[in-house]
Amino acid sequence: MTADEIRALEKAVSKAKRIATERAGELHDLVEDRLPAGYEEIPGIAQATYDACLAWAQANAALKAAQAESA
Repeated sequence: MTADEIRALEKAVSKAKRIATERAGELHDLVEDRLPAGYEEIPGIAQATYDACLAWAQANAALKAAQAESA
């Protein structure tokens, strides 16, 4: 991979991490501020958090593979 492609992957990992962190913050806010009354929100927020973390893990794995390939 080219250096530009690796930088693009690094940017994608950073963006995915930011989104995952935001979703985790939403989950934290639910737990801290809105439970037990907001219990119906748990599945949606939990799924969004899981999906965001999975997207980060996949992007990070792609970056690590690209870095290993170019080493």
